[in-house]
Amino acid sequence: MKPDLRVKLGPLEMQNPVIAASGTFGYGQEYESLVNPDLLGGIVVKGLSLKPMGGNPPPRIVETPCGMLNAIGLANIGLEAFLKDKLPKLRHLRTNVIVNIYGHHVDDYAELAAASRKWRASLRWR
Repeated sequence: MKPDLRVKLGPLEMQNPVIAASGTFGYGQEYESLVNPDLLGGIVVKGLSLKPMGGNPPPRIVETPCGMLNAIGLANIGLEAFLKDKLPKLRHLRTNVIVNIYGHHVDDYAELAAASRKWRASLRWR
């Protein structure tokens, strides 16, 4: 007998509680050779802003006695490139895709949230 690992977070239903965290899993395609994203409960894509951002200048990562400290600075490709280059590939996944948005002003969040309502129907939500 296989255990039932399904999880429900509000209206979001996941096949299991394993979610690839934002930033560590890029936009989902970067790790496809290592793990099938469709086996995950969901993917949180790299943070997305209206305009592309380069992030912090190097050094971005430093080793400490307790592990590693990073300050990448929310580097991302911006909304336009996400819609053109990443969203078409995300549409083919059979797992939940959670888009992490951020901005510098309330209007940025409003514009990104409005854009997400347009593309949300194109993603496969379990």
